[in-house]
Amino acid sequence: MSRTLTLRPVTPSCGAEVDGFDLSQSLDESEAAGFRRALADNGVLIFRDQEITPEQHKALAANFGELHLHPAWPRVLEGHPEVMVIHTDKTSTRVAGEDWHSDVSCDAEPPLGTILYMMEVPPTGGDTLFANTVAAFEALSPALQRFLEGLTAVHDGAVYRGRYDDSPSDAEIRTPRSEHPLVTTHPVSGCSALYVNRIFTTHIAELDRPESDAILEMLFQHLARQEFQCRLNWEVGTVAFWDNRCTQHYAIWDYYPHTRHGHRVTITGVAPVFRP
Repeated sequence: MSRTLTLRPVTPSCGAEVDGFDLSQSLDESEAAGFRRALADNGVLIFRDQEITPEQHKALAANFGELHLHPAWPRVLEGHPEVMVIHTDKTSTRVAGEDWHSDVSCDAEPPLGTILYMMEVPPTGGDTLFANTVAAFEALSPALQRFLEGLTAVHDGAVYRGRYDDSPSDAEIRTPRSEHPLVTTHPVSGCSALYVNRIFTTHIAELDRPESDAILEMLFQHLARQEFQCRLNWEVGTVAFWDNRCTQHYAIWDYYPHTRHGHRVTITGVAPVFRP
């Protein structure tokens, strides 16, 4: 018998907590379909009090597509190259996701979604912010929407170089660089979303650099407006499943020198498109 997702919105624009759903159990097709719809509608799904093994973590993600291998992440779980180890402690000099971004948007086929399982959290701090990029697009004036719909933006993976502790050498890193529509169409909801972010987007292909820089800065500030956001306060056993096609996120590093530790599995997507 299929289980039903019981959702509690986090904010009007973004995020939902899911009550009483055990992610260690496999999903049937009806349940997976419910996840796809809920993810498209809410951007991020939050599950509390979970206990999952790496095998169960990967099996959960595999319901939604092939598992993604990060091009530059230095720490993966032994025997599980698809499981990224997310770890920050008193020896860290940087953290992953320290500005607004959509995961690995520089790939030709950026990730559909990401599932992060938190196993150790600091006593205070360490929240993650999420922003709804569909709501952000809809809040723009119709004239600006029409202008942006005809543009493409360059996303450059060279930002990986030297960003993380113990990152691989340049010779070991594949640094993707891709050009995507600045406005994309979500394949499930059919909604239009802004698809630029501070970490990876370098410029708008059709514009001169001063024009591009001005428009991108305006969009970056617009995307970071609080009315599009929700805030996730992690607990041990929290799992967050977010949709990279209609959200951005920002990991707040306000807990030094404490430790934050978890496992992340990412799902391969398809090339973004815009359908008017």
